Amino acid sequence: MARFDAVFVGLTILDVAGRPVEGIPEGGNIGFIEQIRLNPAGTAAGAVMNAAKLGISTAAVACLGNDEKGDFVLDVYRRMGIDCSMVQRTDAAETSATILLIRPDGERPALHCRGASDHLFVNDDAFNAVCDTRFLHHGGAGLLDAMDKGQSARLLAHAKQKNLTTTLDLIAPNEGTMDQLRALLPHVDYFMPSMEEAAFMSGQDDPIEIANVFHAAGAGVCIFKWGMRGSFISTSDRTFRVPAYSVTVSDTTGCGDSYCGGFVTGLAMDWSLEDACRLGTATSALVATGLGSEAGVVDLETTCAFIRTASPID
Repeated sequence: MARFDAVFVGLTILDVAGRPVEGIPEGGNIGFIEQIRLNPAGTAAGAVMNAAKLGISTAAVACLGNDEKGDFVLDVYRRMGIDCSMVQRTDAAETSATILLIRPDGERPALHCRGASDHLFVNDDAFNAVCDTRFLHHGGAGLLDAMDKGQSARLLAHAKQKNLTTTLDLIAPNEGTMDQLRALLPHVDYFMPSMEEAAFMSGQDDPIEIANVFHAAGAGVCIFKWGMRGSFISTSDRTFRVPAYSVTVSDTTGCGDSYCGGFVTGLAMDWSLEDACRLGTATSALVATGLGSEAGVVDLETTCAFIRTASPID
């Protein structure tokens, strides 16, 4: 029996977020806002925290600096019940961090320090420990310098040899990202970028044509997170859209990451593909109502109650 329901590998940072920010004061002046919050974030962190809140057993694989920011992330993880035994620490860089200025409409321009996440490296002899799980989520391809040079593909290939279900999210794609994905996608069951990222990488406009590019590169199911339009899903024999839920948006930070955490949780509970997507959608919607990557999510029971009562956006 696997040790964990899901292991989350990848980008783990500390966010310092403030809201609402309507502008930067000139010179050395001060502006007053309603809230400032520190929280772990990133394509792996946002997913694992929400999965833990929803009740499955989780572990994190990340690299943090030997600094106060890393200590803070670990403290939050441990209080959430996330296993931290595979989290690495380094003196080579400070913990990756972002300053987020949350606008009144929920958008969030960011200032990012890449930091320790670029030093994450899972050695081959650690693959079995990382894969002592049923689901492996890899989050942050593109901002994991050491892993992006081929080791992520080796880890995902090992996971598939162990019959794990694999999910992949990325960040900040560029002109070279498709070359990296061609090594990763043959080992990925669920590919989960945003629609905007997927369109950019594929060079296509139509969602079906976009998905076909990634299916041809080896991806199993494509799940494109689509903001207010929910998500678009493409399998080998059908396509469908799961609508978003109507909420009052406070902060969109981590919404895509939280979708992944909710989706993986749904799969881990043996829900159907469509129901797992609904759980991802609801998790994302609740996160948008608070400040931070897991704000608004309490537990599975309240999230399911939200699904039953919330209004879909058609």
